[in-house]
Amino acid sequence: MSALFSAYRCGPLKLSNRIAVSPMCQYSANDGCAGDWHLQHVMTLAMSGAGLVILEATAVERAGRITHGDLGLYSDANERSLARVLASAREVAPHGTKFGIQLSHAGRKASTERPWEGGRALGVSHDPWQAVAPSAAPFADGWHVPEELDDAGIERIRTAFVDAAERAVRLGFDVIELHLAHGYLLHQFHSPLSNDRQDAWGGDAERRRAFPLAVARAVRHAVPAEILVSARITGSDWLEDGLSPDDAVAMAAALKGEGIDMVCVTSGGVATAPIKVGPGYQVPFAEQVRQRAGIATQVVGMIASAAQAEAIVAEGKADLVAIGRAFLDDPRWAWQAAKQLGASVDVPPQYQRAAAPYWQGRAC
Repeated sequence: MSALFSAYRCGPLKLSNRIAVSPMCQYSANDGCAGDWHLQHVMTLAMSGAGLVILEATAVERAGRITHGDLGLYSDANERSLARVLASAREVAPHGTKFGIQLSHAGRKASTERPWEGGRALGVSHDPWQAVAPSAAPFADGWHVPEELDDAGIERIRTAFVDAAERAVRLGFDVIELHLAHGYLLHQFHSPLSNDRQDAWGGDAERRRAFPLAVARAVRHAVPAEILVSARITGSDWLEDGLSPDDAVAMAAALKGEGIDMVCVTSGGVATAPIKVGPGYQVPFAEQVRQRAGIATQVVGMIASAAQAEAIVAEGKADLVAIGRAFLDDPRWAWQAAKQLGASVDVPPQYQRAAAPYWQGRAC
């Protein structure tokens, strides 16, 4: 029996398999509102057969967007637009598919161009806005200098995460993932490369974890027990003075203590670093977190083949495998993986004539 296609229970949630569609920014929203692009994109992924589909990084306040095109969940208009997308996705998804949303704040990496427009910090002519961060240090040379957050600003953002989580609950999401990685605000507080404060929110490792944990605690308290709350964390900053796998284990254990059900382990993004990218390059970080912190663990990053994903789960290196680029390349990736692994996956009845040859016993 395929490990990848086995059912899995994590906290309050039962998943039909161990495949998650990773959050992938589309940079196609209008003041945070999802449009027709999101409708077709999410509906396509909803039919993939993945047990869990997680929507892209979604800003908890307007100034927390990476670009003008970022999805948001900070207004009633944002909420209404996502309601349309989620309802349509559920309509076409196989029975049992779960949906999650990743809540984020870009911090000092906010106010930038879309990637296909250069991905640089916005210039004066591009309607920029003031970025904020734990410390007034730019992400890189030539970038804007963020405003250092005071206690009032920190409280505003904590509240924004809670408000966005409450909107996600009203929308009916099964999973809320907090983004503590990729160099965005909560990662900026955690990493010594971006946080040089010497107050309650910076200094030693425990104080640098304090704000991400305060957000996690507040969201978990605000969200009903039947909703799974997870966090994407950093396995390594890939620099000598940055976060290490030991820091990832400590953060995962602390999040578990706050009632967080699962972590997704990724790496990099807080500063320019020589990252050794390759197939499954972040799996060792996830394996350490799973073994040492004792928390359900998802892994992401350059996982593209069925055999690779199967081995990760079968060998106990992670509980779930999050796949992004491979699903953009082939939205039916899970169908092909099931065929290769001798497993089956639920598909919409309208598509069963295509899927039936893969698995015996399927009506078409």
